[in-house]
Amino acid sequence: MGWKTDWRSFYYETADEPEDIVLEAPRTALLVIDIQNTYLELPDDPAEARRWAPFFERMHEVVIPNTAKLQAWARDNGIEVIHARIACLKEDGRDRSLSQKKPGFNYLLLPKDREDSQIFDAVGPVGDEIVVTKTTDSALTGTNLRMALHNMGIKDVIVAGIFTDQCISSSVRSLADESFGVVVVEDCCAAATRELHEAELRIINMIYCHVVSSAEVKGFLA
Repeated sequence: MGWKTDWRSFYYETADEPEDIVLEAPRTALLVIDIQNTYLELPDDPAEARRWAPFFERMHEVVIPNTAKLQAWARDNGIEVIHARIACLKEDGRDRSLSQKKPGFNYLLLPKDREDSQIFDAVGPVGDEIVVTKTTDSALTGTNLRMALHNMGIKDVIVAGIFTDQCISSSVRSLADESFGVVVVEDCCAAATRELHEAELRIINMIYCHVVSSAEVKGFLA
């Protein structure tokens, strides 16, 4: 068992194993998406707090510690660390995409300077690391990230963050469409439920990315 055979959907059940992944540090970036204060705030409603408890447990016990370690590894090895966050430029959110204006869970009004829109400290930027601000699910759509990656000579992107079935999936698909090699680190990601997380990983694996563990990705470095 391992990344070459795990996380396969119907489409790839019988496919050959992929070739070994080789990452060159100067041409690789680690992109951490949307680990922001707002998503780590306990709901006021006790019933909602109980409903979301497994997500918060995974974030604090798995995703955040593993992501911080992955960032430290990347920095130590000369891999560019990049951050993406959801935040609007206008206080009233007029600049948001339609998906962030619709009622329900995806409704987000996060002015860029407000505390809840900031990246969680434990996985925050260091030095001059790039932070892109987006009002869309994809970290590429509507930001200059695509151009920045190309200008820096990046060809492979390691992806971590939340939510697996939303902004992670959208960003991964956009990166793949732009012909970047994409690796998604399973134990550095989360969706609202484990079921959503695992289902989306199977959907995107081998089509738009390769799904790996944080231990496995560290073995890909040339």
